[in-house]
Amino acid sequence: MSESRDLLSRTAEIAADYLESLGERPVFPRTTPEALRETLGGPMPEEPLDPDEVVAELTEAAEPGVVATGSGRYFGFVIGGALPAALAADWLTSAWDQNAGLYAGGPSASVVEQVTREWLVELLGLPGESSIGFVTGTQMAHVTGLAAARFHVLDGVGWDVNRDGLAGAPPVRVIVGEKRHVTVDRALRLLGFGAPTTVAADDQGRMEVAALRESLAGGPAIVCAQAGEVNTGAFDPLPEIADACEEASAWLHVDGAFGIWAAVSPRLRHLVAGLERADSWTTDAHKWLNVPYDSGIVLCAHPESHRAAMTISASYLIQDEGARRVRDQVDWVPEFSRRARGFAVYAALRSFGRNGLVELVERCCDGARRFAEAIAALDGVEVLNEVVLNQVLFRFESDERTDEVLQRVQASGEIWLSGTTWNGQKAIRVSVSNWQTTDEEIDLAVESFSIYAGQTPAR
Repeated sequence: MSESRDLLSRTAEIAADYLESLGERPVFPRTTPEALRETLGGPMPEEPLDPDEVVAELTEAAEPGVVATGSGRYFGFVIGGALPAALAADWLTSAWDQNAGLYAGGPSASVVEQVTREWLVELLGLPGESSIGFVTGTQMAHVTGLAAARFHVLDGVGWDVNRDGLAGAPPVRVIVGEKRHVTVDRALRLLGFGAPTTVAADDQGRMEVAALRESLAGGPAIVCAQAGEVNTGAFDPLPEIADACEEASAWLHVDGAFGIWAAVSPRLRHLVAGLERADSWTTDAHKWLNVPYDSGIVLCAHPESHRAAMTISASYLIQDEGARRVRDQVDWVPEFSRRARGFAVYAALRSFGRNGLVELVERCCDGARRFAEAIAALDGVEVLNEVVLNQVLFRFESDERTDEVLQRVQASGEIWLSGTTWNGQKAIRVSVSNWQTTDEEIDLAVESFSIYAGQTPAR
């Protein structure tokens, strides 16, 4: 065991050295796939290798290809950085090595999920009885929430999808907005629904309620709404959508991958008005909550339907059949054996506290507005979105110019952010979601665009 202690201590030093380098290292690595393959590849070793040597060689070979996503200078995709307490809890999760499928596989892993559920339901203003599942990310959260929806709406018309499958079942219409995230479509594919019915969205990506109402006529239906469009940050009009769903007895599923966290802020909570009226919700803890990957969450206002869609049993398992005294996690997620993801989420929430979480969300949104105001002052720049949250969408005067400047900024290594296409035009999107991002990093981003667009002399 002393050898393990020494190995883990050396590994912790390597990790700390990496974290301390985040302020100076290029955000995107300056290497090539060929170079990485040369250092990481080669024939499979025939003989065992000392663990110290394995870790040392892995560090030397892999670190040149590591993206500094934990840096406050990373503005790509809506990716948070690992909060120290959450990172430490994630290390402990690996060391404890619990199988978070059953209470019997790790009692603390089960109970920490129950406690975290209570905190999240209160923070987000959701119905108190809502159930929870901890999954890899919003992709599998959609699969879980929509599986609960599938069971619920078909059970409502007398069809047992668990027993009889979808063949011959009453058709279920799944209705989505034109700008929904692609993970919704893949979840529907995995669940056997096929392509959804798509309704129009406005210029910010918000679902148009009049078009939704027209699509809701007749038969069981599931509506997928969005809290935070991935390019613009816009929110679907949840109160009106909830009204339409209630009138049609349709299930309302909300994709809140990052936008759902607006609910914690008194200043931003109006954006998610009506959120509590939905039937299921999804979010990524590895986005705005700044928990290490992989960490997604699904919540459901109908625990019995949620459990019915997911639960499984076998003669050798030790399960609480009533799910009352203890919580067997396998009842709530598609996985059987899995990592105890609840520990890192629990640690992040305790580390932030309610006030710290409010400060993070509001600071990121303030940073997005600061960036938008400054970038709009550059020649040839147009900000394309109403900056309501932490996303900024902008472009230069042409597709070619937009791509050119973006590539220069990315190549500099000072910051990193991604391009996109919005309404047929090339654009650049800024996501402010890292707990380390301050005004200094925002101003650096604006300066980088100014320099590489040729509007400020290079340093």
